[in-house]
Amino acid sequence: MNQKADWRNALEDYTFITLGLLLYSIGWTVFLLPYEIPSGGLTGICALIYYVTGLEMQFSYLIGNVFLLLFALKILGWKFCIKTIYAVLMLTFFLWIMQRILLAQEGEDATSLPRYLGEDQGFMAVIFGSSLCGMGLAQCFLHQGSTGGVDIVAAVVNKYRHISLGRMLLYLDIFIVSASYPLLHDWQRLAFGFVDMFVCNMVLDYVMNYVQQSTQFFIITKKPQEIYEGISTELERSATLLPGTGCYSGQPVSILMVVTKKSQSLALFRLVKAIDPTAFISQTKAEGVYGEGFDKLKG
Repeated sequence: MNQKADWRNALEDYTFITLGLLLYSIGWTVFLLPYEIPSGGLTGICALIYYVTGLEMQFSYLIGNVFLLLFALKILGWKFCIKTIYAVLMLTFFLWIMQRILLAQEGEDATSLPRYLGEDQGFMAVIFGSSLCGMGLAQCFLHQGSTGGVDIVAAVVNKYRHISLGRMLLYLDIFIVSASYPLLHDWQRLAFGFVDMFVCNMVLDYVMNYVQQSTQFFIITKKPQEIYEGISTELERSATLLPGTGCYSGQPVSILMVVTKKSQSLALFRLVKAIDPTAFISQTKAEGVYGEGFDKLKG
């Protein structure tokens, strides 16, 4: 049974990682590359090479990741690298096939990617492209995937130095985007690069936090058993019964502590109101909830 569940979880992970990589490749090939927008990460470096030399970014992306993975394999181990290898190969393929599709639509003699938003719509291209990239990366990270590149460098540095992954990636991205100006000599595109970095990370954080958001309730009620039964049957959640004492009345009270997904909050309020309209409810946002029915324990 456990082995079957492991296979099912692995299939789900790889399916969503693949979907995320497809969104990421669309963001790049449809919006960012045609308007020559700089960005962070190894893909940003590969994009700069493409803007300057015309070498399609999937080739430099694959070569760069091969060297980084060989370097990281011994340090980080196969467990980290196996999904990264899959992601690198799939993203290389998606970048290649998306560019072939877009160029084919322009005709046999086409040498540059089409600008679907118009010639002077670089800012809108940044918004659309970086949003898709952020959503794609979120899908990868939510399912323990990685797109390789500077993620590997950050993971190696994080293993030996007390620098968080997020901070390390931010430093590297700022350096890469800033390096675009000596190559492109365009202040506008440099500004677009920083906008891309901001929007991509904002969308990434929003998607990951929204999916993982949970809500914690403390319910002081005279009917704890009835409310628990409703929570168990209607919301399919458990609860913890805590003993308490009212400071003003000095009387014993029953407190139910319940954690639900954010989407179940309204249903819980309706359930409690139907059973005990005089109940007192405290609702707080739970940043991270780990255990059965929520995220897996980290570590």
